[in-house]
Amino acid sequence: MTSTSDLERLAEIELKKEEEEDKEDQTDAPSLPPRSTITTDPAHPYYDVARHGIIQVCGDDNYGRKLIVFSSCCLPPSHQLNHRRLLEYLKFTLDQYVEMDYILVYFHYGLRSSNKPSLKWLREAYNEFDRKYKKNLKTLYVVHPTNFIRIVWNIFKPLISHKFGKKLSYVNYLAELREHLNFEQLIIPSDVVRHDEKLRAAQKGGPPPSVKTPPPRPPLPTQQFGVSLQYIREKNRDAVIPPVVSQTVSYLKEKGLRTEGIFRRSARVQIIKDVQKLYNLGKPVNFDQFSDVHVPAVILKTFLRELPEPLLTYRVYNQVQELLTVESSLRVSRCKQIVESLPEQNFILTKYLLCFLHMVSQESIVNKMSPSNLACVFGVNLVWPRHGSISLTALTPINIFTEILIEHFHTVFGSRCPPAQVLP
Repeated sequence: MTSTSDLERLAEIELKKEEEEDKEDQTDAPSLPPRSTITTDPAHPYYDVARHGIIQVCGDDNYGRKLIVFSSCCLPPSHQLNHRRLLEYLKFTLDQYVEMDYILVYFHYGLRSSNKPSLKWLREAYNEFDRKYKKNLKTLYVVHPTNFIRIVWNIFKPLISHKFGKKLSYVNYLAELREHLNFEQLIIPSDVVRHDEKLRAAQKGGPPPSVKTPPPRPPLPTQQFGVSLQYIREKNRDAVIPPVVSQTVSYLKEKGLRTEGIFRRSARVQIIKDVQKLYNLGKPVNFDQFSDVHVPAVILKTFLRELPEPLLTYRVYNQVQELLTVESSLRVSRCKQIVESLPEQNFILTKYLLCFLHMVSQESIVNKMSPSNLACVFGVNLVWPRHGSISLTALTPINIFTEILIEHFHTVFGSRCPPAQVLP
């Protein structure tokens, strides 16, 4: 039987072997531009760690679960990073989201002998992540796994519960993530993209093939998901509130306002797909048949996330990012200005939705969904940039903005009352 110390030595050997192979492959590798630029406020409590971009929150996956990314290639040499601080920062980040269902994506490529945390650190980390961190983790995607990963898994196997082990999913190529995640939201380091291309080229025995995207199919007249608000309005007798929104909000208002953790939980993936299909085909949906109030909650978030343009429009993104430069006492007024500048159709639906979220927050003693908690869930589904992903730093002003809209609903939305306005 192989001892733990033998496995640890074997893991070190495998890691060094991978480093040597990677050096050989990189001799003529072109440099790729980074997928994103990490900007972190020096006042951040973990600025020394956060500035490296090791951990990023990338919105939601396809089924409304928060998406958190850990990129090994962003780890600096060990002598430049306090790994205890790294663990504290990881917990600090997760603490904002562990009360809701979430997904972890671990990009393994780029882990080196020079930057890897010790196995002792890994044990401490696993032990410090108590039940609250593990319970709502739905899947841990390990991207580009190697023999090193498999050896480390064997070392930790005695410590890991069978239930937690079932959450692990190996992903050999980035394309496989598209089946499960909102790929455009992912913050993928350029080194990882390049490594993936190298792996695909080796698999095919030649350069990676160009990805052929089938021509888009015209939307159905009854389509609800993935089409513009204007399209839905034109196909639904000029209704300013899309049917999927009015029906989910109506159901949740009646049966979900006092449900603890409403909007934090996910639902069965197949059910969500089936409900989306029913809506897109123009068929009736009876949420009672699912006996799960989280189904309409996820459907509502999914509708917002799949809009071709965010509900609050692309134009608002930079204005929201500048909110932190506004004095705290003036932020409500600034949010009001931003919202009142929206096109009428977007304003009407935003007011309808935020009125409902304000109602949800009024029951926070029971449902535990304060304006702040709701903002963490809905912020990234209301505002996102035209290009690229939302970095962890960019989330802060988005969440503050959304929290203000919910908490100060009557002040922010009270002045503008379009003739076509509808409230829940």
